[in-house]
Amino acid sequence: MSGLIWRPTWKIVLVAALACALAATLILSPRLIRVYRVLTMFEEDVIVENFLHIENVFPLATMTASPEPFRFEHGDPISLPNEFPYQSEIINTQAHFAETNTTGLLVVHNGKIALEDYYRGHRAEGHHISWSMVKSFVSALVGIALAEGAFESIEDPITRYVPKLKGSGYDGVRIKDILQMSSGVKFNEDYGDFHSDINRFGRLLAMGGSLDDFAASLEREVEPGTRHHYVSIDTQVLGMLLVRTTGQSLTRYMEEKLWHPLGMEYPGYFVVDDDGMELALGGLNAALRDYAKLGYLYLNGGRLDGRQVVPEQWVKDSVTPDAPHLLPGADNPLSTTPWGYGYQWWIPTDPDGEFMAVGIYNQFIYVYPRKSLVIVKNTANHHYNEDRDRYKGIDLALFRAIASSIQKLSR
Repeated sequence: MSGLIWRPTWKIVLVAALACALAATLILSPRLIRVYRVLTMFEEDVIVENFLHIENVFPLATMTASPEPFRFEHGDPISLPNEFPYQSEIINTQAHFAETNTTGLLVVHNGKIALEDYYRGHRAEGHHISWSMVKSFVSALVGIALAEGAFESIEDPITRYVPKLKGSGYDGVRIKDILQMSSGVKFNEDYGDFHSDINRFGRLLAMGGSLDDFAASLEREVEPGTRHHYVSIDTQVLGMLLVRTTGQSLTRYMEEKLWHPLGMEYPGYFVVDDDGMELALGGLNAALRDYAKLGYLYLNGGRLDGRQVVPEQWVKDSVTPDAPHLLPGADNPLSTTPWGYGYQWWIPTDPDGEFMAVGIYNQFIYVYPRKSLVIVKNTANHHYNEDRDRYKGIDLALFRAIASSIQKLSR
């Protein structure tokens, strides 16, 4: 046998060559690794880790912690309700948290922490991706920029300030219609559909493509200002507006106008594309208490510690649907959702003055001014696309149950 020469078959040679090529690709192409992580980001075994450590997936830009941090005091503690009603069901709170991979819950009542719980590796100093909750932060920045004269009016067409969008679906669209998710742009926001526009956008981000170019590629579907249709790229366009009118990156502008003035205790991180443009529609990463500070700011009409951070009228306008297509209601033929909408803030069904910042996979900043209540919830719900309206409705029912229990305790 020692005199025989072993000659590998063509199949073995091919497999070996492919293995070598794959190894070289993984070493030489971090973008392909990023694409793989994006494609598997929401799978059950990795979703929590990805939401808590997005830095392992995307490049980030940093906002420093405030040099003068604002810290909520601790007030009288409350306990979560063991169960609460949702439609015809009774939901067990801890079972719901387990099913949906809840990672953090913070309740601020009368400006003091009444409850703060962390699960599944999250912690007070840890960061969790906001997804679309950041849209409400971007709205606040637009209000500040308007008040400071960076641009003239939200009645102006976006293309007056962002000429790159000429010839696109955004050509001539009012800034106000973009704020109200009524741009008329054609867009499929279904995260469960591999071929949807939002998933195409995610893959483009992973491959290092330009977010600005993607926005400029979209087309019009209906007349702007006539239908409420959720288009995440609308917020990306608002980010483009801020960058071009303030002369600063979104990271630096938010650090100066919101992050430091709100006394954020921890750094904040923005997902960026390979050109350094922030993922304005969903890329903020922050600590639970720091998310709560935006809710607390809006609870108090844009003021914090005696300082008007966001104009009071902007806050009111932001949470007030002012046209038929923006009103909450399951029977609204002019809207694709039963929830109402303001300037990048949601108005839930049957509202009692409540408003919310909401992100996919069940991220919430819930604000209830009549009860002086702010609730922040971080979640990594891998079941989200199975019935997103149900999960969103259950969390709203939980927040209202917490509000009800606090009211009983305060009597």
